[in-house]
Amino acid sequence: VRIPSISCFINHQEQKSNKQPQGCPTRQARRNEYSLAGRSQRNLNGSATGAAAVSPINPAAPFAPPSRAAPLRLCTCHCSLSSRVFDKTREARRPKMSTCAASLAPLLGTAAANATDYLCNQFADNTTAIDSTYLLFSAYLVFAMQLGFAMLCAGSVRAKNTMNIMLTNVLDAAAGALFYYLFGFAFAFGTPSNGFIGKHFFGLRDVPQVGFDYSFFLFQWAFAIAAAGITSGSIAERTQFVAYLIYSAFLTGFVYPVVSHWIWSADGWASASRTSGPLLFNSGVIDFAGSGVVHMVGGVAGLWGALIEGPRIGRFDHAGRAVALRGHSASLVVLGTFLLWFGWYGFNPGSFLTILKSYGPPGSIHGQWSAVGRAAVTTTLAGSTAALTTLFGKRLQTGHWNVLDVCNGLLGGFAAITAGCSVVDPWAAIICGFVSAWVLIGLNKLAARFKFDDPLEAAQLHGGCGAWGVIFTALFARREYVEQIYGAPGRPYGLFMGGGGRLLGAHVVLILVIAAWVSCTMGPLFLALNKLGLLRISAEDEMAGMDQTRHGGFAYAYTDEDSSSRPGRGAGGSVGGFMLKSAQTSQVAADATSPSSSV
Repeated sequence: VRIPSISCFINHQEQKSNKQPQGCPTRQARRNEYSLAGRSQRNLNGSATGAAAVSPINPAAPFAPPSRAAPLRLCTCHCSLSSRVFDKTREARRPKMSTCAASLAPLLGTAAANATDYLCNQFADNTTAIDSTYLLFSAYLVFAMQLGFAMLCAGSVRAKNTMNIMLTNVLDAAAGALFYYLFGFAFAFGTPSNGFIGKHFFGLRDVPQVGFDYSFFLFQWAFAIAAAGITSGSIAERTQFVAYLIYSAFLTGFVYPVVSHWIWSADGWASASRTSGPLLFNSGVIDFAGSGVVHMVGGVAGLWGALIEGPRIGRFDHAGRAVALRGHSASLVVLGTFLLWFGWYGFNPGSFLTILKSYGPPGSIHGQWSAVGRAAVTTTLAGSTAALTTLFGKRLQTGHWNVLDVCNGLLGGFAAITAGCSVVDPWAAIICGFVSAWVLIGLNKLAARFKFDDPLEAAQLHGGCGAWGVIFTALFARREYVEQIYGAPGRPYGLFMGGGGRLLGAHVVLILVIAAWVSCTMGPLFLALNKLGLLRISAEDEMAGMDQTRHGGFAYAYTDEDSSSRPGRGAGGSVGGFMLKSAQTSQVAADATSPSSSV
């Protein structure tokens, strides 16, 4: 397990000659870094209380800031941190003092031991603060995806079920927070543990500690509730509310955390950065941000829920032909899609967990900051390519330019690139998006053929495109990127990039194991709920809509703008427009009996 990079500032007298101290870049490079050194100089100059600063080299003497002729020099101590794996010991999270001291001693001299400790400790803390801030910001972006899910789901269902689907999205986050706090985080990252499941940190006990801070928990919780949100879309418009609560708690508290332990924990049997045993096929699985861990888990769970419940009333006619039950608001679908797109920039690039890490020599542009940007670019290209491919593909099939299909195609491309966004080139992301669009179109055709009803196409989109993303990564992962992020030169990489078939074998095993695990856990749960009569609502409630029968009123009240000039056309008459309203059933009924009423 690698160590986070640190920046060590050293006081070095500018030389007039071109001769440079060993390990330092050219004079021109020092001039380019002078402004950065100046900011660090201000951090060292003075205390918070306004007292005179003390020299870290000689505590008895006042601290004299370096002049421009003797600027602070920035040297980079090369260390790194594997993407999702943290060492079990305290020494692994902070830079090793011996390494930093060894770099500084030739420049500061043996008498500067106090300065060495001071500088290494201070800037190690700064690195931790920067990385934690980056992780928190990414967590906020991923959590914002819940709003995107809510808008997407609301627009994809009929108006009579809007309040129901919105409430389920809220409770996915709320129930998921509680159960992930109590059990899920421990099952996922409780280390030391075995290769199957974690066994520490229940209720965040012993947190924070080195490698496991509150920011890391928040980021992982946002991922867990994303998996639960995927499943809710598959069983929308016909599921009892209590069933949502039960499956959401079980998925975020047990099913999903076990899978994330396999791939993202240092102890997981399939982890590419495993430290407690041999790697799967000497490679491990590269599922960087969760095409398999998040999207396949949510998609397979939704598949079983929709299969056991059966299709919505009216989805297929008596002859077995599919009947479109369109969502009520394309505007909400597009809004939700853009919110999800925005949040994906925390989902994929944020999965690096840290940003202040160098991949090259001092002054190099190559570092984790560049890899973060690359992940954002590959994410963008995959989603955009999938959207355009879906647009023209559906145009050839139906003769229409359908924005709803384009939105789903876009999200399918994002789900596919999630696994390999950090280890593939931008040109490969275009291939990923192109294929994912046809995967989604093909699976939707199969779903209609076998009378499978998923209102949001979540099982096909997240399950199918997520599986393709796992395979895609095993084909196109680039050697340089794999070694930068996962370390250990010589490890397997993409088959089409000359890396052999070991990585592909590991990824095929992962797909099969995830499908089996989720099927063996969520399948029996949905069967038990169905057997107990807790899964599907009655036919009468489904026809009337769950907003009215289960939630006390409609999310929308119908109005007729011309009701005053056309008697008899009130809230129950023809539709002139929508008004957002938390309307009680009794109020709607009362308005409908008044010919001149306008809600």
